[in-house]
Amino acid sequence: MRDCCRLNCPSVHKVSITVTGIILGSILFPLRVVGAAFFFLVMWPLARLRLAGLSQEERSQPVTGWRRWVFHPIIWFLSRCVFFSLGFLWVKVKGRRADLKEAPVLVVAPHSGFLDMLVLCPAQLATVVSRSENTSLPVIGALLEFNQSVLVSRKDPESRKKAVTQLTERLTSNGYWPQMLMFPEGTTTNGKALIKFKPGAFLAGVPVQPVLLHYPNKLVSTVIVVFLPVYNPSEEEKNDPNLYADNVQKLMAKALGVPATDYVMEGGVPVSKMGGLSLPMESPARQTLSLMHQNGLGPSDVEAALDRMIDRCQSEPQGSRTSAEELLSIIGLMERQTAVDICGLYSKDESVDLRQVYVSVAAISGFVSLKSLLHTAFRLFNKDGRGTLSAEELSDLMGALLGVPQHHTAELYKETSSHGPVTEDNLLRELTTHPTYQRVIREYLHSKEVDPQSPITTLSNGKTVNNNRNMHNANGSFHCGKKFD
Repeated sequence: MRDCCRLNCPSVHKVSITVTGIILGSILFPLRVVGAAFFFLVMWPLARLRLAGLSQEERSQPVTGWRRWVFHPIIWFLSRCVFFSLGFLWVKVKGRRADLKEAPVLVVAPHSGFLDMLVLCPAQLATVVSRSENTSLPVIGALLEFNQSVLVSRKDPESRKKAVTQLTERLTSNGYWPQMLMFPEGTTTNGKALIKFKPGAFLAGVPVQPVLLHYPNKLVSTVIVVFLPVYNPSEEEKNDPNLYADNVQKLMAKALGVPATDYVMEGGVPVSKMGGLSLPMESPARQTLSLMHQNGLGPSDVEAALDRMIDRCQSEPQGSRTSAEELLSIIGLMERQTAVDICGLYSKDESVDLRQVYVSVAAISGFVSLKSLLHTAFRLFNKDGRGTLSAEELSDLMGALLGVPQHHTAELYKETSSHGPVTEDNLLRELTTHPTYQRVIREYLHSKEVDPQSPITTLSNGKTVNNNRNMHNANGSFHCGKKFD
C-alpha cells in the first residue's frame, strides 16, 4: 500500500472500523443489499420500457411526451429508494438547482465513489457521461439507456472524439436536450483535494453550475448537496477550456476548504504532467528510501543494496522480475512486510521489476551521477545492445527513472531524436539542456531528506552532501566517485 496519508494523497481512502460498526454492519449490510437489489430489479424492466419500440433514429433524439412524464418520476422515486436502502436516509440540499437555460451542465465534486450518484436525485436524473463498457452490466446498462447517457470508450480514440462532438451538441442545443451532470475530476479520490479538472464539461463554453458533495458523518447516512451560483465564463475562458476548468476547480476547492491541485490520476496514482512526463505526487523512490531507513538501513547499507541490485540487474537484464522474498535478501531488509510494501509502490502484486527500483532509487540517492546512471539504464533497457533506444524503450527507461509508467514520451522522443538517434549522449543532452526537462531533473530527481536519519544534508551554499562525502549541486547535477560501468 502506498504510504500517502501524510501528504493527504487524494488517491488514498482511510477506513475506520469499530466494534459497533462491525456488529451493526453484520445486521444492516445484508438487509441493505437485499433492499437495494429489490428496487434495482423493479427498475430494470421499467427503464427498458422507456425506449421500447423506438427506432435507432428516434433513440438519438431526447425522449419527450408520455414516455418522459410516465417513466421519469417512477425511476426517480425508485432511485431514491435504492439509496435509502443503502443507508442514505437524509439528503440535505443547499442552494437552488439552476434550470436548463441558466446552466446546461452541472459539474460535481469531489467524486469519491459510486454512491456519489445519489446527486442524480436532487438533479432530477440529469444526463451523465459513462464508459460504454458499463452498458453490458445488468440493471446499470438499462439505466444508462433510460438516461440517454453519452457513452465513451477510454480505449478507443475515435469513441472519445465522437463523445466530445455529442457532448458539445447537447450542451449547445439551447434546451433541446436535458441538463447534463458531470464529474470533472474524471475519477474517484478521497476528497482531501481536488485533482485537475478534465476539460470535457467546459469545451462548449456554456455556463456551468458547480455542485459540491459533502458527507458530514462517519456513518455516511447523510449527504449534503450544495448548488453554488452559476458560473458564467468570460470570453477568454470560452476560448480556453483548460483555463475555464482550472478556474471552476479553484472556486469549488475554495468552497470545500481543500487544495486545488494540478494532479491527474493515472493508474490510480496522482501525477502532475510536465513535458508529457508523469511525475507522481509521492515518489516511489523516496518512499522506498524511507522504508529502508525505517528498517534500520543506514547510508552505507543503502549504497551496498544499490550495488547488489545493479549486480542482479546486469546479470539478468531481461529477467529482472523479483519477488518480495528475493527483494528482502537483495536489499538486506529485516522484515518481509517492508519488501512487500516496496513491491506495492511499483506494482500491483508482491513482485517488482528490479530495474525500476534500482534506477529510481539511484537517481535520488546521491550515490550515482546522472550521466553514469543513464549509461547503466541504457544497458538495462536497450534490448539488442545497439546503443540507441526505440520509442518503447525510452518510455520504459523514463518510467524506471521517475518511478511510474510513462505513456506519453512522444514529445521527449521527438526532441531527442531531432539531434539524431536516441543515444545515451543525446538523451543526457536533452534532459540537461531543455528547459522543461531541466526542471524535471531539478525539482524531481534531486536528493533530499526522507526522514531524520536520511544521509542527505543541505548546505547553506545551495549544495547537498551525504554522510559518505558524495556531493552534488542543487540543480540536479550529481557528483559521485562511484560509477556503475
